[in-house]
Amino acid sequence: MSDSTSIMEFSGTHQAFRDRWAKTDDEMCKHSMSFHLHNTLRKEFFASYLYLLEQIPLVKLYAVTCEYIKGEKQFYYRAQNFYKDVPASEEGMMGDFVEISEIDLEGSRQFLKKFVGPGKAGTKRALDCGCGIGRVSKGVLFPVFESMEMLDMMEEFILQAHECYLGDYADQVEAYYLYNLQEFIPPTKRYDAIWLQWVACHLTDKDLMEFLMRAKQSLRPNGVIIIKDNMARQGCKLDPIDSSIIRHLDIMKNIIQTAGLTILDVEKQEGFPEAIVPVWMIAMC
Repeated sequence: MSDSTSIMEFSGTHQAFRDRWAKTDDEMCKHSMSFHLHNTLRKEFFASYLYLLEQIPLVKLYAVTCEYIKGEKQFYYRAQNFYKDVPASEEGMMGDFVEISEIDLEGSRQFLKKFVGPGKAGTKRALDCGCGIGRVSKGVLFPVFESMEMLDMMEEFILQAHECYLGDYADQVEAYYLYNLQEFIPPTKRYDAIWLQWVACHLTDKDLMEFLMRAKQSLRPNGVIIIKDNMARQGCKLDPIDSSIIRHLDIMKNIIQTAGLTILDVEKQEGFPEAIVPVWMIAMC
């Protein structure tokens, strides 16, 4: 292939991505994907994104390759921007579906019971990832565990949790982590349970897989990791507003198993309106 033909091919691909991303965010994506991405698409592009963009069947798990914007990948940048406008309240945490909060918490409590107790996970310490204001910590984890550690990328949420929402439970918090989950390295052999609710959807396949590998190392004997999240009815679905990826349950299982974890149980959250995307709980170790 001549150099001029190669340049035209790269230019065409670059322009195609510029046009596509410009529809979602003119300011942040105005330079769109670089020429380098043309080659990356063939080798290391995120399978879920490829499916979304071209309806190509999901075959492998690859890392998202995004242009860096203001020092962050645009995928994560968009999510962080979205949560700046989310109120630090139960309504904000539930996305205006606050009426199903108690149904959600009760389902989580019953699922957690399966993995905590004699011969199972202990009750010394748990980690709530993507804790928000502490809705799940307060309603599910604090009544079970002696102490808690809580992580979220939004300082406003953590402050609301500590100063107001948790009440007396705040005394049981050993540490708050103001971190993005993809960058967080949990201490080894520290937690009896790690809970991730509606946060795995904000990680790329690669970052989720690598976090689960780190999380496994941070479990105490018989410890358990639980993911509770929206699951697509088929394939993957991208929400460009909050920059989240809803994966089919089988895709999530694939990521978990690729990370070297064993799936202990899978259960669908019942009692939600049919209009809501299915929510599933997955326990692993």
